Amino acid sequence: MSIRRASHAGSWYSNNSNELNGQLTEWLNKAKYTHGPAKALISPHAGYYYCGATAAFAYKHINPDLVDTVFILGPSHHYRLSGCALTQTIEYETPLYNLIIDQDINNELYQTGKFEWMSRKTDEDEHSIEMQLSFLAKAMESKKGNFKVVPIMVGNTSSDKEKMYGEMLAKYFLRPKTLFIISSDFCHWGERFGYTYFDESFGEIWKSIEALDKKVLTSIN
Repeated sequence: MSIRRASHAGSWYSNNSNELNGQLTEWLNKAKYTHGPAKALISPHAGYYYCGATAAFAYKHINPDLVDTVFILGPSHHYRLSGCALTQTIEYETPLYNLIIDQDINNELYQTGKFEWMSRKTDEDEHSIEMQLSFLAKAMESKKGNFKVVPIMVGNTSSDKEKMYGEMLAKYFLRPKTLFIISSDFCHWGERFGYTYFDESFGEIWKSIEALDKKVLTSIN
């Protein structure tokens, strides 16, 4: 087994540990703590230049003393997948420090027969999970080396499969010291993505997008 390198460091976010630590600290200091501690959070996976300040509002609500295992679910952008896949590495690299994979849970999930293994290339090509790692490392720095992660790549699943995976992961969610991170941009808006929904009753485009995001949150609740 090997270490998954931080393949998007230096492009999607800084590969300089001091610079990155400073950016994360600034974003987290500016974010407001409104309720918590979090048991699950949704965080975007764009480049930090675009979403760092927004992601900080999610990570602000983590209490490291209440977490020993972190599940990170991120969508597959490059690999065709109809289910979910797991990493074959032992650690995930970040510019701050490496995160340890929970091999026991990883193997337990694989033995259900409902997960496949990611290749090293598939793992490192994907950004949705990686974009959560440095924020997580920073939020959990007081517990460095004393918590583990379970990265799960999520494919284009059917409603039945979503229900199956939800039931499968529920027992882990109910454990007292687990945290679930859902990596999601909600939607990619713009002509390049083939999605330009605009409800003019809200006024400007950004207000329409904001209203759409709030509908998603209401649906989740």
